[in-house]
Formats: sequence, C-alpha cells, structure tokens
Amino acid sequence: MKFFSEPEVSLLDYWFESGGRPAALVQYLKSHTLRDPEEYGKEKSIALNLLTGSANVNTLSDIGLLTQAGYLTLKRVVGLTAFVAYPNAEVAAAMAQLYSERLLQGQTLEQVGADNVALRLAEEDPEGVVHLFNRIFTSIDYQNYPVRDEATVRAFIQIFLSGAGFSPHIEVHNSQGRSDLEVTVQNRHFVFEFKVARKEESSEEKLEEGLKQMRKRSYGLQHADQEQLRMVLVFSIPKRKFDKWSVVNPEN
Repeated sequence: MKFFSEPEVSLLDYWFESGGRPAALVQYLKSHTLRDPEEYGKEKSIALNLLTGSANVNTLSDIGLLTQAGYLTLKRVVGLTAFVAYPNAEVAAAMAQLYSERLLQGQTLEQVGADNVALRLAEEDPEGVVHLFNRIFTSIDYQNYPVRDEATVRAFIQIFLSGAGFSPHIEVHNSQGRSDLEVTVQNRHFVFEFKVARKEESSEEKLEEGLKQMRKRSYGLQHADQEQLRMVLVFSIPKRKFDKWSVVNPEN
C-alpha cells in the first residue's frame, strides 16, 4: 500500500488519492469546507436527489462532494432527505486530521508540541493530560475558530483525539444523564465533563458545578473493569486555556 511504502504521505492523502479525484477534491476541501469544525462528528443531511447522477465539482456542496467521492456514506433516508456519515474509522480519522490542521493553522499535533498523544494519554497523570490539551488549545486559530461554549470545547477535543487515532464518544448516556466525552486508551477509560468560564465568570465556581454534576449522575461508572479517569475541566475563554480541573474518584 502506498501509505506504508511512502510514510511521508499522510493517511488523509492516501484516502483522497485512492478515491480517484485527488487534486480536485483536496483543493476543494481546503478552500471550501470545514467552516464549522463542530459539525465534524455529527450526522449530515443532503437532498436525496443530489446522491444520484453526475454533478459539477465546482457547484456541488461540501456534503454532496464528500458523499459522491465516498468519504460520506448513506445511513438512512427520511422522505426526500438523506442522512450521511463517515463510512469507517479510517476515513473518520483522516477527516479529523484535516479538521485538526485547519484548527491549528496548518500545523499537525506534533508540530505544536503535542506529540506521542497515545503514550501520554496511556501513561501520564491527569495533570499531564491537562497540559497536553492546553498545548493544543494554545495553538488554535481563534480568529477563525473561537471557543464559544462547552460544545465547542467538546467538538475540538473530539477532533484532536479522532485525528490521533482514537474513537471518542460524545454525549454518552447512562440512566441518570449523559457525559460530555468518553474515550478509551489502552486500559484507561477517560470521562470528561467540560465547562466554560467567560469574562468575569469564576472558573472555580464552574469547576464545582461540573464536579457536582459528575458525582450526581455517575458518569462513566459503567466501565468498572478499566482504570477510570473521570475529570472535570474548565476552559477560561479570556485565558484561552483550561485553568481549573479536578479528578472525580468513584468513592466521591
């Protein structure tokens, strides 16, 4: 396979080049799509008639182009609307890498100092995990992709983790509520609750709010067979970093 014989070619390039329309597709995506990274992990909709026949690449919508090229696949149809999503984990990771580079102003995680993400998440203590996230968020292009709320933070973390090869799950339900994001790294299961402190809001108060929420709703406790790291992280919009965080132990 080209991806293994030429390691300098990214996974994203491999998937795009194997699709048959490399130059047009890659250039179109770089200039037209990814306007809203929060849409990365969401199911997308398109008019059913746009999935049949041929279309001009210059007039086709972002979703239409990705679907016709095979990077989104049909999941269900409701009336005249088709709902599409990534066909497999490889394409999802490849698209996350593209989103990630846009968020980081054309740089990779390694280039912003967030290398060895898998090793860090598997072995470092919670403080190291927070430092890793802060290193990434320090490099975000805030002019084009500002952090506005908890949903933004969750979406960006989902993109970075997906691009690093993991399968994060957002809004994981249990009988008492739903956690913001959960991801398994080797034998560790992370459960994250994100809060945002805007100007003149107290990060400490937001942290306490998140701790009460996680304790009350028992997020992540269904994974008792794994090492659990249940964490509340508060992102300060003025400081552009996670300035408060805490671990919630099961017995707490």
